[in-house]
Amino acid sequence: MKRIVDIVPARPGWYARWQLTPGATRCYPVTLWALVEDTDAANREVIGVDAIGQWPGADDNEAGVEFVRYLFQAPEAGEPDDIDQPTDRAEAAVPATAPPAPQRQPAPA
Repeated sequence: MKRIVDIVPARPGWYARWQLTPGATRCYPVTLWALVEDTDAANREVIGVDAIGQWPGADDNEAGVEFVRYLFQAPEAGEPDDIDQPTDRAEAAVPATAPPAPQRQPAPA
């Protein structure tokens, strides 16, 4: 079992590359980095979560897709050739009737 120690937003230019077939890859922008550790605190690692919610080792990643590596490409250099901007999938993943986010409540007097 692992626990999340810290989460920080990813800076523009970071991508996660996934292999679809032996000759085809796809990149998604990394949206955040998570520092995770084993419950015994013996090992720590940084994991990037991409724009469609995938990360290396997750059970619900796209079927048949394997993580290749993280890569950085400076924003002024453009995007990788195999980029996929998941705008339609991301919007479709959020139900129209999603409940509102929890709000902080005042403490009882």
